[in-house]
Amino acid sequence: MDDYPLLNVFLTTMWFFIFVLWIMLLFRVFADLFRDDSVSGWGKAGWSIFLILLPFLGVFVYLIARGKGMGTRETARAQQAEQEFRGYVQEAAGEAKKPSTAQELTHLADLRRSGDISEEEYQRAKALVLS
Repeated sequence: MDDYPLLNVFLTTMWFFIFVLWIMLLFRVFADLFRDDSVSGWGKAGWSIFLILLPFLGVFVYLIARGKGMGTRETARAQQAEQEFRGYVQEAAGEAKKPSTAQELTHLADLRRSGDISEEEYQRAKALVLS
């Protein structure tokens, strides 16, 4: 441990985290590039080649050229996913609350048997349920 001072350990750790940060940024750029429908196939191919051949420069150029739109596109995707999720939950909750036709007819028959509704009211309600 004497031949590797504490400052070198700190610098090695710092460079490792910077490298991990850059890898994460590279994946984020590729994800944004391939999720963006406004870029043509040739544009995506060109950016990909640039990012693969000159990765450090490519990431920085991409962030300068298209960085502002990255946040906007991510926000739009998140809002769309939220709306789809809310719609699904509302649809599922609506289906869970609505009783089936058989359950409604059973309930009407029980009301008629107990005398809470007359035969005429039962027939009217039954026609509504079955229509």
